[in-house]
Amino acid sequence: MFLTIDDLDFKGKRVALRVDINSPIDVSSYRILEDTRIRACKDTIEELSSQGAKVVILAHQSRPGKKDFTPLHSHAERLSQVLGRDVEYVDDLFGSHALSTIGRMGEGDIVLLENVRFYSEEVMKDWDSWDNSTPERQGKTFMIKKLYPYFDYFINDAFAAAHRAQPSLVGLAYYMPAVAGRIMEREIKVLSKILEDPDKPSIYVLGGAKADDSIEVIKNVLKNNSADKVLTTGIVANIFLIAKGYDLGPNRDIILDMGYAHLIEVARDLLDSYRGRIEVPVDVALNIDGERREVKLKRGERINYPIHDIGSETIEYYDSIIREGRTVVANGPAGVFENKNFLKGTEGILKSIVRSKGFKVIGGGHLSAAASIVGVADRIDHISTGGGACIQFLAGKKLPVIEVLKKSYRKYGVK
Repeated sequence: MFLTIDDLDFKGKRVALRVDINSPIDVSSYRILEDTRIRACKDTIEELSSQGAKVVILAHQSRPGKKDFTPLHSHAERLSQVLGRDVEYVDDLFGSHALSTIGRMGEGDIVLLENVRFYSEEVMKDWDSWDNSTPERQGKTFMIKKLYPYFDYFINDAFAAAHRAQPSLVGLAYYMPAVAGRIMEREIKVLSKILEDPDKPSIYVLGGAKADDSIEVIKNVLKNNSADKVLTTGIVANIFLIAKGYDLGPNRDIILDMGYAHLIEVARDLLDSYRGRIEVPVDVALNIDGERREVKLKRGERINYPIHDIGSETIEYYDSIIREGRTVVANGPAGVFENKNFLKGTEGILKSIVRSKGFKVIGGGHLSAAASIVGVADRIDHISTGGGACIQFLAGKKLPVIEVLKKSYRKYGVK
């Protein structure tokens, strides 16, 4: 359980709203190239402002060392356009300029403070994981101690960063009620439903290059019977194919170079423990001098070229399973979809998903981008705003932000 915007009266209250509006940006002009995350937080901001809250937005853009690690003035401009009203940008985080601006705000005003990751305490490695002292340690950082006296409530709508425990994400909850914004509320409810009480049969399609995360999801959803079947693609599929005894040649070397050698044995154990519930491709598309060539997979026959996609027979076979699903969850592309010669598998999976009559969920990140390219994004019931956060949630991991929301409910929850 957690507090939501429905539980409290925000009229006249100063609200610190943490959002994730980290966006693709032109580093030469600071122009926002794609504003999905900015548009996503519109509802929460409008609702709070219309209730008479004084809304102070905390956000980040990229991280130190990256070319797109920039100030947030462009984000404020785009937010103003999306909301149809002025969002005041303050090029300060907790100095006199920021604090005086917060102090003179009127009801309904909206302010965006500077990139929280400009402050060194925000990006310390100490915050890499959850522990029982959170949010006390984060609450005692200099930034939070300077900011907290100016606020009545802390609202967190940054689901995409919910797997992180940085001060701006959890520290204010040490001093005041922490409340889920509308994005956060929707993500927790949807992902909890598909894990705890999915309509059956429940089909998971897991691919992409982050095989370690995907295999943790496979472990969790099969162990808890959240999934009836798991269909594998991408690097994930290659690991399971090797575990089944297929000779993938140079593709095995790629897996070893990625540090995934240990996952082959893990995959072998999963195949043994959950017989008939994990599917692997029956054919693949090879990249031979930039061209697509599909080959049937056979034990004893070596693959000598990079596998960049699943093949047509696999697309058809997976389609027959996906279309019967009453819950379909997908994360990660089936291949190198950025190359049009190898988009076919990802496109086929996505089109199978939208043809399904079940509840459809896809993770954020690359598969979300592919859904937009293929033109099916508006036919997916829920596209998560979080990549890493979504997959860690599905893997059954504790997410610091969500743990803090639960803790706050126990302390301040509506009686």
